[in-house]
Amino acid sequence: MSVIYVLNGPNLNLLGSREPEVYGTFSLGDLEASLQSWALSKDQTIKVLQTNSEDELIGWIHAAIKEKSSVVINPAAFTHYSYALRDACAALTGSGLSLIEVHISNPHSRETFRHNSVVSGVATGVIAGFGIDSYLLALEQLSRR
Repeated sequence: MSVIYVLNGPNLNLLGSREPEVYGTFSLGDLEASLQSWALSKDQTIKVLQTNSEDELIGWIHAAIKEKSSVVINPAAFTHYSYALRDACAALTGSGLSLIEVHISNPHSRETFRHNSVVSGVATGVIAGFGIDSYLLALEQLSRR
């Protein structure tokens, strides 16, 4: 199996300190360690990346297309309005690759503006509300495909 990209959008670098009552107390480093442990146990290679830049996030999706890699993505705030990100995700799934959108919290149980995702409509699947396990569930699903 090829590399799986695990992409994280804006403000996820603040995990552990930003709204711990919503996102938990684990840091981005803790998340990456957990995901890399999973990858090691499955003999899988993953790239865990985080950016606050829409441009950089889209560039990583383009790289995944070129490398024929599936993607797990937490678009964070870009979820709700980034049509440029949506188009990049559509290009990925349109090329036959899988894209699983994940969220640490359940956006549907939060503020109304968080209920809409422009990415979900082009994603292979969506997993939300299970904390770090949202990522692990997504990786498990990709490993079965």
